[in-house]
Amino acid sequence: MINIAQIGVGYWGPNLLRNLIKNKRCAVSKVAELSKERRDYVLGLYPAVNVIDNVNQVFEDPDIDAVVIATPVATHYELSVRALKAGKHVLVEKPMARTASEVESIGKAAEDRNLVAMVGHTFLYNSAVRYVKKLIDEKQIGDIRYIYSQRLNLGRIRTDVDALWNLAPHDISIIQYWLGNPTPLSVAVHGVDYIQDGINDVVFMNILYPGKVIANIHVSWLDPQKVRQMTIVGSKKMVIYDDIADNKIAIIDKGIDPKAVLGENMDFDNPSPVAFSHRSGDILLPKIDFKEPLEVEIDHFIDCIQNGTECLTGIEHAKKVVEILSL
Repeated sequence: MINIAQIGVGYWGPNLLRNLIKNKRCAVSKVAELSKERRDYVLGLYPAVNVIDNVNQVFEDPDIDAVVIATPVATHYELSVRALKAGKHVLVEKPMARTASEVESIGKAAEDRNLVAMVGHTFLYNSAVRYVKKLIDEKQIGDIRYIYSQRLNLGRIRTDVDALWNLAPHDISIIQYWLGNPTPLSVAVHGVDYIQDGINDVVFMNILYPGKVIANIHVSWLDPQKVRQMTIVGSKKMVIYDDIADNKIAIIDKGIDPKAVLGENMDFDNPSPVAFSHRSGDILLPKIDFKEPLEVEIDHFIDCIQNGTECLTGIEHAKKVVEILSL
C-alpha cells in the first residue's frame, strides 16, 4: 500500500482526489490546500481525510511515499523539487513546469534519488487515444500526412496562463505520443489577447515534423461551441477522434492517390495529364471499452513506483511538450 498526499484541490484536483481515494492500491494520507473554502469542500466529501493548510507537513512526513501536485503551473517546479528532495515520488499536473530547464531539474532530482517523476498528460491514458496509436503503429492509416486539432469552448478563462499553455498541452502530448515523441523541425505560434492584456485567448500553433508531417493546433476560450476533436490524414485512411462524441473514433476509408503519368514523352506545349485515384470506402465506428483515464493514469503511477514500469509520461515526454510550448 502506497501512502499518497495531494497538494491542491482546485479545478482539477477533486477528480484526482476521487480516483486516489477509490484506488485500493494506495491510501490518501494528507490533502494540503491553502483555501479554507476548498478544505471545507474536501471535508464535506471525505470527512476521514486529513486536510491541512501547510505543505511543509507533507514534505516532513516520513510515512508519505508519493505526492500528487494539482496547483497552479507557476508552483509546479518548486513543489516537485521539494517533494523529490524529501524522498517522495511525484505526479504533477500538466504541464510539468514552465521551462524545459525546470523539467530537466525535476528529472535530475528524481534520477539522483531513484524516484518517479511523472506528468499528468491524462489523454495518453485514454482508451480512444491509445486505439489510434495502435492504428498508426500497425500502419493501418498508412503514412501520416497531417494532423489537426481543435480544443475550443466559451470560457473557462484563466489568469495565470494563456489558452496555449492551458489547452494545447493536451493536443501536443497526444500528437507526440502518436508520432513517437519526435523533435519538430519548426514551430510557429500566432495568438491574440482579446480579454486580458498579455494573455492570449485564441491561439493557432503549426508544427512541422520530419517526413513532411504537419500538425496544426487551434485552441480558444472564445468559441461559440465546445469542440474536442482531432483529425489524422494518412496515405491509406483518415481518422477522426472526437472526445465528446458517443462514437469517439471514426476510421474513414477515403483518399486521393496519384497514378502513373500518361505518355512516355513530355510535350511542353501539351503536357500529358496525371491521373488520380479517388477512394471512398466504408466508415468504421469501432467499439472502444472505456475506463476513466485518470484511474488508468494513477494505476500507471503506482506501477512505476512498485514495479519499476517505464513511465509513459515521464521526464522526456514532459520536456518535449514544454519545449514545443516554449518555441
